[in-house]
Formats: sequence, structure tokens, C-alpha cells
Amino acid sequence: MAYINDMTVHDADSHVMELPTKIIEYLDAKYHDDFMLHAKNKIQVPADIQRAIDKQEDPDFQLGHEANLMLRKNYLALGAFRNSDRPQTLNMLGFSSQLVFTTAALGNYGLEETADTALALAVARAHNRMNADFCSVDKRLLATGYVPLVDLLAAADIAREAIELGCKALMIPSKSPTHHSPSHSAFEPLWAIAQEAGIPIVFHVGGEEKMADSYFNNGLPPIKDFHGGDENFTGLSFMTIPLSVWQTMAALIFDGVCDRFPQLKFGAIELGASWLPSWLQFMDSAWGAFSKGEVRLQNLSAKPSEIAARQFRVTPYAHESTGWIMDNSSADMLLFSSDFPHVEGGRNPIKRFNENMLEVSEQNKRKFYRDNFINLMGAGLDKSLHDHPSIESPK
Repeated sequence: MAYINDMTVHDADSHVMELPTKIIEYLDAKYHDDFMLHAKNKIQVPADIQRAIDKQEDPDFQLGHEANLMLRKNYLALGAFRNSDRPQTLNMLGFSSQLVFTTAALGNYGLEETADTALALAVARAHNRMNADFCSVDKRLLATGYVPLVDLLAAADIAREAIELGCKALMIPSKSPTHHSPSHSAFEPLWAIAQEAGIPIVFHVGGEEKMADSYFNNGLPPIKDFHGGDENFTGLSFMTIPLSVWQTMAALIFDGVCDRFPQLKFGAIELGASWLPSWLQFMDSAWGAFSKGEVRLQNLSAKPSEIAARQFRVTPYAHESTGWIMDNSSADMLLFSSDFPHVEGGRNPIKRFNENMLEVSEQNKRKFYRDNFINLMGAGLDKSLHDHPSIESPK
């Protein structure tokens, strides 16, 4: 029996656990040496990953996949890195679709903080080939293509190429490039391409501004996170996760990008949502205080919070108070996500979300699990996938 039965659930956040060296297969040969020099510590295959690879070949281990579907995480999960296994995983999960993100390349290997823009763009293109290839085995797998914003002119071309490869959403970093805003007028062709294709622009954790290292120099022993690393993802570093997308989406709204492209949707994935009500109020407060002196604010089609409700969707973490967030923002803005097969997603995300939505109406739960994802994805989600085959479409 599937994890989810007789219900349409779209998963706005899932991952491929690409093997560390996988991206090299898709990278233009002339960039191989430079990339391996830059990412030499990230393209090794450590012993624990090799053990997981070996286990996937073990017949006895394979027999336990269904019983351990939500227990085996990262490289041990079925379909984590072999795309031939992922359709079976989806059948077992019962999800109607999954938006699929990278794992290793979420921050584009830090290349956008270097002076080698050409390498950063080449690796982004390699990522898009790699992720589109992984998802090509099943139309329920919706590949995200990555578009760096470090080059004002290249972004549109990379977006166009990603769509031609079959990517169903375009991921951009939530932190601003060093020398220009994400709302820069030179990105108008990028937004136009996405709107014309009917697919969303999404942000994902990993592309945000990290907390300054100085905060961790507190005179105390380092904190181990649940991955076992030092201060990779802790209670303190968690505090900065939404700050970049808070600023970037405000810039896109205040500078009129959303109004110029009113059909374009944006999604904040694995960036939490407890901040959403405050952000909406904060933008409206700025609009009220500064609109008399700022023509751009006067020209907005509505309050910033109303524009956000029209075009912006967000995934809460399973441990957040989803019902409270809905009550204080909009039931039209929140999406379900499993983070499969990452550890952070937990063993039973549906149960945890439902426990945090005890007072939420069935209509709003349907929005959370189904409707809002369909609205976000637009043409990126084939209409045949809107509802799970086991149920009739909602009236």
C-alpha cells in the first residue's frame, strides 16, 4: 500500500541525491579541469556514500525498500540517485507529482562568489542537463533548472535552454548578486520567457545568504548539527534562512516586476513560512509609509501583500504551525513538501502537517496539498497529473 492513498498530493520539494561526480558527465569538457580544481572537496565519493551505493545493489536490501520507504534517507532511499528506480518510489509514495531539486548543486558549488563567471554559467548549464535527464523517465518528475543571476545577459539564454531541456520550473538564488539587484531591468527577458512558458520561478534553501561566521565564534565548543557536521544547519543558522528571499521578493514586488508579469508565479521552497505573515505586514507598512514619496510604490497595482498573495507560494516546514500561518497570511499561498529523501523531511510529513492543521477546513487542506501547487506550476504540470488516478477531480 502506498504512503498516501485516495488523495491528490503534489510534492513541492523533493531531491535527487546525485553522486558527487555525476555533474562532470554533463559539463563541457573544456571546463572539467577548472571545475575539479574548484570543487575537489565536493566531488569525492566518501566511504559512507560508497557503502550506500553498494547496498542499492544488494538484493536483500532491495527487498526492504517498501517497508522502509520513509525511513531510509539520502543515498539509502529508493530512487535517490538512480532515475530508473524513481517511478517505483513515486508509486510507493502515492504523490501525484514531485518538483525535483538537486542536492549538491543548490548553491552552484559556490562559483558565483568567485571571479570565474564563465565557469559558474557552464556548471549551471550542466546541472540543468543532469536534472532534466534524471526526471526524463517519468512525467510526474518535474525538473528544476538553475538560472544564475551573476550575468545580466546570460540569464535569459540559460532559462530558454533549460525549458527546451524539459525543465518545469526555473530556480534562481534568493540572495542578491554582488553588483545588481534581482529586480534589475536587464532581467526582463528572463521573466518574459518564464511567463510565456507558463512555468514558475522558484527559490530554494542553499541559495540564500548564510549567517556570518563570526556568530559562531562565541568562545564555546562547536555545535554539531543533525547531519553530524559543525554548524551546518543549527538553531542559530536557521534564523537567516528566510532573510534573502524576504528581501528579494520585496524587491521584485516593489520594483514592479510582478505587475509587469502578472501571470508569473514565484515559489519559496524549503525556506520555511513562519516569517510569511510578518513579511506581508512589513511590506504593507513600508508601502503605507513611503508611497507618497516613491513613484514606484504609487504605481503598484495593489498592496504588496495582495500582489504576493496573487503570485507567491511558500512551503512551510513540517514542524511549523501551518494552520497559524494560514490564518495570518492566506490559505492560497502554502504548499505541501516532503523534502524526500532528505533527513530534514522526517519520517511522516503528512502526519506532522495534519497535526499542525487540526482547525483548518477541508477546502483549505485541499489547497495546501493540491490546488496551490497546480496554481504555482501552471503549464509545468501536465493537466493529466492534476489529480491522482485513484480519485475523481474535485468539483
